[in-house]
Amino acid sequence: MRTNKKQYDRMVKGASPKSKVAKNCVWAFVVGGSFCVLGQILTEVYAEYMHFSLGDARQLASITLVGLSALLTAAGWYNRLARRAGAGTLVPITGFANAVVSPAIEFSTEGFVTGVASRMFVIAGPVIVYGTLASVAYGVILYVRARFGI
Repeated sequence: MRTNKKQYDRMVKGASPKSKVAKNCVWAFVVGGSFCVLGQILTEVYAEYMHFSLGDARQLASITLVGLSALLTAAGWYNRLARRAGAGTLVPITGFANAVVSPAIEFSTEGFVTGVASRMFVIAGPVIVYGTLASVAYGVILYVRARFGI
């Protein structure tokens, strides 16, 4: 059976599940916002009750969120949450931790060096590279603007 592009598009549209964009956006907002609220609570606890400086409290909150994300990933709970919340779990720092820990766990049976160490940054590596390159480019632009008044 030969089909043209329009027929194929109709077949794909009929067989594909309907996207629940509004529901997915709400879930992403609620879960991502919850991570932010938890981060703010941790910052307040570290600053007010444990008497860390605000800068140190923020760093400790980030470290705590990364650690919790790694533990939730290792327990298999983070991926279940991510299936439902989508970008709400991918965008915050917790999503980055999940992107590093998931491949490390998956390939841990291959050994520490050839499994964990070599596969740990398969997903997160490009983010690190392009983030670093973008920050260098922005820094050069800001330097040129400040130096030459452009």
